[in-house]
Amino acid sequence: MIQTYLKEQNIDAAFITTPDNVFYLSGFKSDPHERLLGVMVFKDADPFMICPKMEVPDALATGWNFKAVGHDDKENAWEILKNTAAQYATVQTLAIEKSHVTVERLELLEAIFSGVTISGLDAKIAGMRLVKSADELEKMREAAKLADYAIQVGCDELAEGKTEIEVLSAIETAILKKGYYMSFDTMVLTGLNAASPHGTPGNTKIQKGDLVLFDLGVIYEGYCSDITRTVAFGEPRNDEQRAIYEAVRASNEAAINAVKPGVRAMDLDKTSRDVIENAGYGEYYTHRMGHGLGISVHEEPSMHGANEKEVVEGMVFTIEPGIYKGDAAGVRIEDDVYVTADGVDVLTSFPKELQIIEPK
Repeated sequence: MIQTYLKEQNIDAAFITTPDNVFYLSGFKSDPHERLLGVMVFKDADPFMICPKMEVPDALATGWNFKAVGHDDKENAWEILKNTAAQYATVQTLAIEKSHVTVERLELLEAIFSGVTISGLDAKIAGMRLVKSADELEKMREAAKLADYAIQVGCDELAEGKTEIEVLSAIETAILKKGYYMSFDTMVLTGLNAASPHGTPGNTKIQKGDLVLFDLGVIYEGYCSDITRTVAFGEPRNDEQRAIYEAVRASNEAAINAVKPGVRAMDLDKTSRDVIENAGYGEYYTHRMGHGLGISVHEEPSMHGANEKEVVEGMVFTIEPGIYKGDAAGVRIEDDVYVTADGVDVLTSFPKELQIIEPK
């Protein structure tokens, strides 16, 4: 598809460097750190990959059927890129991911391809990844099942006096034992700590009457899940905690029920937000309704109140309303949803009725 795009736009080549996009195009997953990783796609020639020399065998083992050229730490990777590209084509116009390429790397590209005209490729690749194939969807279903399991592990670990970090560690250990990794830093927040949407787990001890928020995801064959559940450790302390929880649950379910092809992202955000505003907690819902999900844990579409784009069959995104009232409670409920031909398929399935975990 990128080669077709280059022909349509009369662009000589594209250089894709985001690790997630390299994986999308090649099947090779790598975190190169400061080293150069990329796939060069040409308008009228086969592509090639450049990566650290020590990773060339791994790249080829994934099924990459084209050339993979390596560089070691004492070599100039950019000269290798220049000399290899010259064997394929003269690059006078080049498309890159502008959101990923640093100023330093842009200057290096302009130096090795003298006189080159640079354009952006971000929207094209984001559009390619927007609609999931049947194979991608099945991987995301498995990732969601693992996320459901991880939430159950967290609930089973709750005990009075245990710290957030201790529960978090048990969750991540259980996933590692299954042979998988988390898709982002796991969050376990208890009591009023959960009123910080991106709070950092620490040594706060779980107490009877706390609401405990879990936000986590698991990677399955390169694809991410992302789930949030809030549970009660013992009976909630007061009616406001229950009211906040039920407002968030109603918001989550209202948005899910509104999903179908042709609905705008901004309308789904409004559906979610209206429920919480009508419950009197609108000022405490401080983030967008959700985000796209796939190879990256955050990708297109961004499900916020100014996004006029319509959702289409095959999209996967999160629906994750929350209320964060610092003197009462923090609650978020998040599901991963797939847009079907006439509605929605919810991939995450851990119960959303308020779970009361009895103290051991």
